[in-house]
Amino acid sequence: MATEFVARGADLELIGIRKEFPGFVAIDDLDLKIPAGEFFALLGPSGCGKTTTLRLVAGLEEPTAGRILIGGKDVTDTKPHERPVNTVFQSYALFPHMSVLENVAFGLKQRKIQDPMVKAQASLDLVELGHLAQRRPQQLSGGQQQRVALARALVNRPSLLLLDEPLGALDLKLRRQMQIELKAIQMEVGLTFLHVTHDQEEAMDMADTVAVMNKGHIEQMGSPEKLYDRPKTVFVSKFLGQSNLFVGEVVESNPESISINVAGNKLTVPKNRAELHVGMIALGVRPEKAMFHEEEPDQDSGKNLIGPGEIIDIRFTGVSNQYLIEIPNVGNVTVFAQNIGKSPVTELGAKVWVSWKVEHSFGLSDLPLANQTESITVI
Repeated sequence: MATEFVARGADLELIGIRKEFPGFVAIDDLDLKIPAGEFFALLGPSGCGKTTTLRLVAGLEEPTAGRILIGGKDVTDTKPHERPVNTVFQSYALFPHMSVLENVAFGLKQRKIQDPMVKAQASLDLVELGHLAQRRPQQLSGGQQQRVALARALVNRPSLLLLDEPLGALDLKLRRQMQIELKAIQMEVGLTFLHVTHDQEEAMDMADTVAVMNKGHIEQMGSPEKLYDRPKTVFVSKFLGQSNLFVGEVVESNPESISINVAGNKLTVPKNRAELHVGMIALGVRPEKAMFHEEEPDQDSGKNLIGPGEIIDIRFTGVSNQYLIEIPNVGNVTVFAQNIGKSPVTELGAKVWVSWKVEHSFGLSDLPLANQTESITVI
């Protein structure tokens, strides 16, 4: 039964981790603590160091410096098979000549664990594949094979489960279904999950906490909602969804907010949502938080207004229409209009103004690399 697999996950702590390869540094002075029982996602583009971090935790790589603690125990110099860790990879690596049940029981038999077939059957029941125990892997769908790989990892009752792009080989519909199932399993078994992915939606759908990695260090960490609503760097604002970014000099400040000048337009951000309060700063807004108007709206201290501009592209994505608006001396601004009926404007070339609530603005700690001295928008 599934209850046999309810276990207490262990916390994971990385202290001052550095990993050097010939010619480059993959991870630079990384500190990270993941509480026991949490679903934690390491998110980032290829080459950011997330898979290297996972391999270090698994014991497949040795750190150049630093320590790795699992459940408070230093495992830095411990061999992979001696760590309370199992890994699920994108490739299922199932034995084609064995039944599903035999695949799950294989590791238990190798270690001479008592009642391996009973434990394997219980693990398959947990992932709702008990009825397919006697089938061969090639008789299963991709999602079912991934669940077999998960059952094979869970049967060892690890304190920490490592997931390395586990859903990357699945099609979009199946991947979303597996996201729901994987999160449900994690909550049921109570283990600590460390999930490595480059898929922003996947990380935000499943994880309790997301750490965005960039060039060997963690750029920002927090709940998915916090990272999306309040990105602190240009990289995070652009990697997690889309952002309109405007650069300008701070020209006005009061206890609640600061305002910048962007090509003659005053744009405001609350101080508690801005990393910098003086000098040249980047202010941003998410496309779905912005809207456009065919007539110039009245000035409103609670809203930012920029324009006029011209609609130069319209794209239908199902749930929304995406408008690209070119504003002279500013650049291009993207606005998402939810598909709830008739769109506000459907024709190219329409003249519009863009607005959004001041409270939806965010101010970043750095500037876009391109042309930092001018007011620009980065899409």
